[in-house]
Amino acid sequence: MKKNLFSIGKKQVRVPIVQGGMGVGISLGRLAGTVAKEGGAGTISAAQIGFKEPDFYENPIEANKRAIHKEMQKARAISPDGIVGFNLMVAMNDYETYAHEVIAAGADFIVSGAGLPVDLPAYTADSDIAIAPIVSTQKSAHVILKFWDKKYKRTADFIVIEGPMAGGHLGFHKEQLEEFTPDIYGEEVKKIITIVQKYEEKYEKKIPVILAGGIYDHADYERAFSLGADGVQIATRFVTTEECDADEHYKQTYIQAEKEDIVIVKSPVGMPGRAIRNTFLDKVKSEGRIPPTKCLRCIHTCNPAETPYCITEALIHAAKGETENALLFCGGRAYEAKTIETVKKVIDYFCSSCI
Repeated sequence: MKKNLFSIGKKQVRVPIVQGGMGVGISLGRLAGTVAKEGGAGTISAAQIGFKEPDFYENPIEANKRAIHKEMQKARAISPDGIVGFNLMVAMNDYETYAHEVIAAGADFIVSGAGLPVDLPAYTADSDIAIAPIVSTQKSAHVILKFWDKKYKRTADFIVIEGPMAGGHLGFHKEQLEEFTPDIYGEEVKKIITIVQKYEEKYEKKIPVILAGGIYDHADYERAFSLGADGVQIATRFVTTEECDADEHYKQTYIQAEKEDIVIVKSPVGMPGRAIRNTFLDKVKSEGRIPPTKCLRCIHTCNPAETPYCITEALIHAAKGETENALLFCGGRAYEAKTIETVKKVIDYFCSSCI
């Protein structure tokens, strides 16, 4: 089925797929650039992006800023004219600093979740970068779009609706994850789209709606459009690609995972998260707390004296392939991964007729 394609900023996508941002170090320049080359929108995660820099632990902010440019250059070398942006977590300290750095690096868009990006329009006011909030409920969509309208006299350039089957941090209370069946959440998606349409009319512009969370096969893809979405955001499916920036051991954890290995955890960020159960999570559960080796003051909601574990340390272990000592974020359908594919094969699977 041919889809009506949309634009992100001044560029039109060739396939209606946005690759979800995955930190730390899972979606960097290689994955994002390859997705952009194949016609989608590639997303680099800015979360502790400089973890490979030699001075990361001494000067994490400068290391992260430097890495933002390096990864953007890597993506542009692969796809000079494609759509490449960054995912910025609202929960990060120095959020504004990184927003300015992403703009300076030449990104096409910023997509932002793990909290509501209430002041993102202020941080991007002197640029033409496209901005998009990640929302999960009708309430959060209403709050952020109303706030941007009232305070900044502007609206989103696109919006990502992230459902309860998503990986990583989830914008739901734990109880909601059980309440939102596919059919019930489908109605929530329609309500969010109704809110978006009000701002489309007011600002006389198209605001593409991108549906995320558990988009793993063609039926999920088609269902998103039947609900009224303009595109989909896919993350987990791209982890098990040759071009994903993750270590091969990380990719293999997805391939080896069974359905019962996918669990909901409490993140130090203060939100529920979905991950693969392993020795690390069992240790956190049995011991109650694994003290941080060195606190980088990266998350403003984290108290290092009380946090059950350091999320930066745990995710860096994951990115390096130290999988039994790591937090292995994943989507709800990660256990369905059976082989390593290419990005092109994944995109062709979903929408070979889109171009």
